[in-house]
Amino acid sequence: MKYRRDIDGLRAVAVLPVVLFHFGITAIPGGFTGVDIFFVISGYLISGSLLDDLERGQFSIVSFYWRRARRILPALVFVTLLTCIAALFILLPSDLHEFSLSVIASSTFWSNIYFWKTTNYFSIDAELRPLLHTWSLSVEEQYYIFAPILMFLIYRYFGKRWLTILLPIILGSFVLAIMATSMAPTAGFYLLPTRIWELMLGAVLMLKRPPALGNRLVMELAGLAGVGLLAIGFLTVSESDPFPGYNALYPCLGTALLIYVGQSTPSTIVTRILETRPLVWIGLISYSLYLVHWPINSFAHYLSLQKLDPSMIVVMTVASFALAAFSWKYVEQPFRQKRTFTAPVPIFAFSAGAIALLCVGGAAGALGNGFPQRFPDFAQQRIPVGDWRNGTCFNEGSSQIENWNLGDCTRTRGFKTDVLLWGDSFAAHYVSGLDANANQIQANVVEYTYAGCPPILSYFSYARPNCTRFNQQALKIIGDAGIRTAILSGRWTDYAARSFDGLQQTIDTLRGLGVRVFVIGQSPEFITDVRKIAFFAKRRNLDDTSWPMAMDPGINDRVRSFTKGATFIDPLKFLCSAGRCSFADAGQFLYFDYGHFSTIGATLAISKYWPNFAANNTLATTK
Repeated sequence: MKYRRDIDGLRAVAVLPVVLFHFGITAIPGGFTGVDIFFVISGYLISGSLLDDLERGQFSIVSFYWRRARRILPALVFVTLLTCIAALFILLPSDLHEFSLSVIASSTFWSNIYFWKTTNYFSIDAELRPLLHTWSLSVEEQYYIFAPILMFLIYRYFGKRWLTILLPIILGSFVLAIMATSMAPTAGFYLLPTRIWELMLGAVLMLKRPPALGNRLVMELAGLAGVGLLAIGFLTVSESDPFPGYNALYPCLGTALLIYVGQSTPSTIVTRILETRPLVWIGLISYSLYLVHWPINSFAHYLSLQKLDPSMIVVMTVASFALAAFSWKYVEQPFRQKRTFTAPVPIFAFSAGAIALLCVGGAAGALGNGFPQRFPDFAQQRIPVGDWRNGTCFNEGSSQIENWNLGDCTRTRGFKTDVLLWGDSFAAHYVSGLDANANQIQANVVEYTYAGCPPILSYFSYARPNCTRFNQQALKIIGDAGIRTAILSGRWTDYAARSFDGLQQTIDTLRGLGVRVFVIGQSPEFITDVRKIAFFAKRRNLDDTSWPMAMDPGINDRVRSFTKGATFIDPLKFLCSAGRCSFADAGQFLYFDYGHFSTIGATLAISKYWPNFAANNTLATTK
C-alpha cells in the first residue's frame, strides 16, 4: 500500500491522550479512547495489506504472521524483559506473583482475558499492574487469528461482497458492546466480541473504499467533523461513563472520517496538520511509546503509592519518549529491514524462543510465590476481620441464596427495632463492629450481603447473575420479617459507570413498602493493601498513619443525589481530612486490605457515623 503520513500523524493523536490520561492529566478525561483510534487504524491497514496479497494472488497465512511477528514481537519482548527486571527489584512478593501470571498471559496474547478476570481497567489499583496495557495487543492478536481467513473466504467465495458479510458482524458486535455496558461492563471493555466492530469499521473503510467527494468544502468539513468527534471523546467521555458502546462512536467514527478525507487530493487542512513532522515522528514511535509508558507509570505509582506530583509526570514523560525512541530505532527498525535474521524461519524461531523464555520466567515467578526472600523485612501480618458468616449471611457466590437464615443472620439482639443491613462486601465489613456498638445502635441488625451485589433492585451482571434474585429476595425478607428500617451500603465506586438511577428506584420501592431507608456512602479506599502502604511508609521513616485515598473524592456527592427520601451518611466526613484517611490507629490496622474494615476499623466507623435507634422504633440521632 502507498505510505500515508497522515495515518502516522493520526497514530500520534491516538497515543498522546492515552499517555497523558495514564499519567493523571485530568484535562483529558477520555484519553483512554485513543486505544479505539488504534483499533480502527489497525483494522484499516491490516485489511489493506491482506487485500494486496489477495489481489496479487499471494495470500499466505504464514506470510501474514511473519509480518505481524516482525512488527509486534521485538518491541514487546524488549519492553517485557525490561519490565521483568524492574519488577524483580520493586514488586513485593504477592504483586510479583500476579505480575508473573500476567507475563505469561501477555506473551501468549490472552492478557485481555486475564485482566478481565482480575482487574477493572479503571480500578484504584490498576496503575500498580505493569502489563495491564497489553490487553489491547491481545485483542488485536486475537482478531488476527480469524480476520485473514475470513477475508480470504469472502474474496474467494462471495465475490468481494464485503458488506454482506462484515456489516452484520459489525452491527452485532456494536449491539453487544452496548448491552455489555450495563450487563457486563468489565467484559465489554476487555474482550474481543465487543471490540470487533471497531477493527472491522477500519476494515470496511479499506475494503469498500468510498470515493472522495468532489466538493472541496464538504471534504474540509468532513475533516473538521472527524477532529470534533475525537475531541468529544477525549474531553467529554470519562472513566465513569459506559464504555465501549455508544461512547466509542466518537473516536471510531472520528478516526474513520480522518482516514477517509486523508485520501483526497488536494489534501485538506486537517490532513496537512496530521502530516506535520512532529506528529509523524510521534506516530512512528507510537507503538513503542504505548508499550513503555505504562510500566514507567506503574512503577512510579508503586514506589509512591499516591498521586504523582507534576515534576514526576514531566520526568516520566521524558523517560517514556526517550525509551520509545530507542526502542523504535534499535529494536523495531532492524526487524523491519531485509536482513538474514528477519527471514521467516529466523523470525518464527525468535518468536517461539522469546515467548517460551517469557513463559518460563513467568512460571518461575508464579511458582516461587513472588520470591519472598527478596524482602525479608516484609511480613504479611494477619489482621482481625471478625466473622461475616460467609456462605450464609455473606454470600460469596458459591452458596444458595436460600441458605440465608433470619435467625443466624440477626447479628445483634435484645432490641425492639429490626434493621436490615443490605449490600455487598462494603456492607458486610461493618458486621464485625456491631457487637461493640450494640447499645449505641439500639437495634437488631440483620445481615443480608452478597459479594459484588449492590443493594440495587435493577442491578444485573453476567458475572454475577444471581444478584438480581438476591436483591429481589430482600423485599420478601422485609415483608416476611416485618422489617421497617433498611441500611443500604455498597462499594459505590464499582457502580459509578452505570449511574445510580437504580439506587433511587430502590429507595422509592422501599418507601412505598413503608420502610425507612438509610444509605451509607463510599468508605475510604486506598491504592493498595494497607500493609504494603505501612511497609513503604516505614521505609521512608514516615510516622503519619494517614494516606491519600485513591478514589474520586466527590463519589459520595454523586451517590447522595440519588438518595431522595433516604437519610444519607457520608463516611469520608468522619474518617478523612483533606483527602487523607487514617489506615491505622494505635498500631492497629483499620482495614484488612485496600478498603474493607478490620474489626477495629468497623468498630470505629460504626461508633462515628452509624444511626442509633430509640426503643420506641424512631430514629433518635444521626451523628
